[in-house]
Amino acid sequence: MIEPSAEAYSAENAPPLTKEQAIANLQSPDLSLRYYAAWWLGKNRVRDQAVVDALIVALEDEADRTEMGGYPLRRNAARALGKLGDMRAVPSLIKSLECSDFYVREAAAQSLATLKDIAAAPALMQLLNGGAAAAVPVPGRPHLTQPYEAVLEALGAIGATEAISLIEPFLEHPLPRVQCAAARAMYQLTQDAKYGERLVQVLDSNDLKLRRVALGDLGAIGYLPAADAIANAKVENSFKLIALKGLLEHQLQQELDVSSLSEDAIRVMNLMDSLL
Repeated sequence: MIEPSAEAYSAENAPPLTKEQAIANLQSPDLSLRYYAAWWLGKNRVRDQAVVDALIVALEDEADRTEMGGYPLRRNAARALGKLGDMRAVPSLIKSLECSDFYVREAAAQSLATLKDIAAAPALMQLLNGGAAAAVPVPGRPHLTQPYEAVLEALGAIGATEAISLIEPFLEHPLPRVQCAAARAMYQLTQDAKYGERLVQVLDSNDLKLRRVALGDLGAIGYLPAADAIANAKVENSFKLIALKGLLEHQLQQELDVSSLSEDAIRVMNLMDSLL
């Protein structure tokens, strides 16, 4: 089958769903309904035990396969489980890291990063076997052997300090995006400013997409010294605002007295105002 996309079954051309209909549709013989249901449940953040149970079952689906061997329904189920924030999904997402479909492994790693359960660290670390030398393109496919960016970011997000020695070599990977993911993780795990500064330097890249990536990484790690560089980056204001919002949220989490904003928090808010 030709793999469907979420856009193909958007709210504009699909009938409104209820929670019960979406759960039922996950077992529908119509594969497009199943795919859309998983996407819908995640997009609408339908937090319900029955929903989580149904999506976990969908991670084992064998019916929805592409001609290339992919599992579209599993991908959407993995993404949705991360958005729902239910820790019961962690064991099944860890198991999904073994799936033959690259994009299922990527979605599972991204959701594990969101759920932040340190129990996922060993399985994520296993995907780094062979180091940066093994992180090469798959012939005929638009991706590397593993979803390294997602795996590195997940290890950083969950605080897997035991993975530092595995992550560090990826700072020298040929692909700048992988380097950024490694720098992001290394900063989260060590709080060493040199890794944050590596991301700041990427904001001077000639590659717009790479500058956007660096903005996202800086926002995710809350690297406050990057505030001015973010505001002045040659990137659309919408991306700058998202990154600055990340900085602000990190700063506010560290401030004990929420009734009185720090000078740093106020500075970031002023930068955000200047971009509106």
